[in-house]
Amino acid sequence: MGDPKGFLKVARANAKERPVAERVAHWAEFHEPPAPEELRAQASRCMDCGIPFCHQGCPLGNLIPEWNDLVFQGRLDDARARLEETNNFPEMTGRVCPAPCEASCVLNIRETPVTIKEIERSIADHVFASPLVPRPPSRRTNKRVAVVGSGPAGLASAQQLARAGHEVHVLERDDRIGGLLRYGIPDFKMEKGIIDARVEQMRAEGVTFHTSVDVGRSPSGDELRRRYDAVVLALGARAPRDLPIEGRAHAGVYFAMEFLEQQNRRVAGDLVPDDGAIVATGKHVVVLGGGDTGSDCVGTSIRQHAASVIQLELMPKPSLVRAPANPWPEWPLVLRTSSSHEEGAAGLLQRDWAVMTKRIRANAARRVVALEAVRVQMSGGKIEEVAGSSFEIPCDLVLVAMGFVGPVREGLVAQLGLLLDARGNVVSRADGATSVPGVFAAGDVSRGQSLVVWAIADGRRVARGVQAWLASAHASTHAVAAR
Repeated sequence: MGDPKGFLKVARANAKERPVAERVAHWAEFHEPPAPEELRAQASRCMDCGIPFCHQGCPLGNLIPEWNDLVFQGRLDDARARLEETNNFPEMTGRVCPAPCEASCVLNIRETPVTIKEIERSIADHVFASPLVPRPPSRRTNKRVAVVGSGPAGLASAQQLARAGHEVHVLERDDRIGGLLRYGIPDFKMEKGIIDARVEQMRAEGVTFHTSVDVGRSPSGDELRRRYDAVVLALGARAPRDLPIEGRAHAGVYFAMEFLEQQNRRVAGDLVPDDGAIVATGKHVVVLGGGDTGSDCVGTSIRQHAASVIQLELMPKPSLVRAPANPWPEWPLVLRTSSSHEEGAAGLLQRDWAVMTKRIRANAARRVVALEAVRVQMSGGKIEEVAGSSFEIPCDLVLVAMGFVGPVREGLVAQLGLLLDARGNVVSRADGATSVPGVFAAGDVSRGQSLVVWAIADGRRVARGVQAWLASAHASTHAVAAR
């Protein structure tokens, strides 16, 4: 490494963010990029540890020590080239990935890991300072591939296949490309211009994008297989986990993604009609679910000027430090405070754990007015209610952010007759091949709800499987009908 004693001389410095009062007044990102010397100093902390466990933590297998050293040397262009060997979209992971690489960093034994995520984002932002350079293939094959879904798995798979020379068509149900990157992640965490820039780069590399296409209806599953030599399903796991309790159907109770998508559309300039609009302005909001989606609902509610926000989690409050049964380099199961939580620290937000929602009450107009809950405890691995702990929370808006249960099974998945596992995910092999010849699955549709970094890794892995299929004798010509 450039400075083998850097980790002894330089303390970890987290990324700087703009003041809360300033950033909650708009929807833009609020990250402050480090000065070049600050970035070099943080990169110098990457130690010559012999066995870099950060590789194990990163699903993409990013060559982290190598590009850290290049950043320390001030060679950002070389660092970009090394980073893009393993990651198609570092500008995305550098913003929204929870950084399992940092959890696996050897320095995290003392809870002071290298700021890998910040360094990755800085390299990516250096790339985006200029127009992205396309990398079209040197030759074209006569193979056509359909990628259904344009989230991170679909985009990564499409880019890899296009660079291999195949004719790639991305089919997206929504009116814009990006999947949950576009409509599920708030702009204050990731502005959507970076998606647009990648789409333009991929177009120049030969990818054709089709929006507002309801695959399964038109084209049908059979039509899709006839038109293309291979099909990659990157549908995501968009079936939300519901709350089957009394009062769930009352007005004012919505899935988190309904709420987040509407606001993302407003930021994009779309008109969201007042009839059916979901807004937190002036309301007492309850968010059910303590994960990232719930956190995004908190940050969005604060920016919409909610009167108050309460976030409830069914499981007990995590510890501030690792438990002995959760040693390094495992992912630390500790309490996490997001930037959205920090924005509510002045009294606007209340977080509570070990709470089960029992009933939602409404007024005569069948609009929610309160949530009835009870405290719970773990006993023998089971959740038990605490006797006499019932309480009520007055509220005007309830957002259900309890995760997802797998892909939507109706439509294309059912038409193709795909084999599903016990959780309803599409069964696939290591190369992404499903039970239907020529049909592959990438990302959450086969993995279940997971991280952006896993989706990109899956997209790259499945692209290799598709290439092997197309090169094999098994890839018979069945895409002649629409040519």
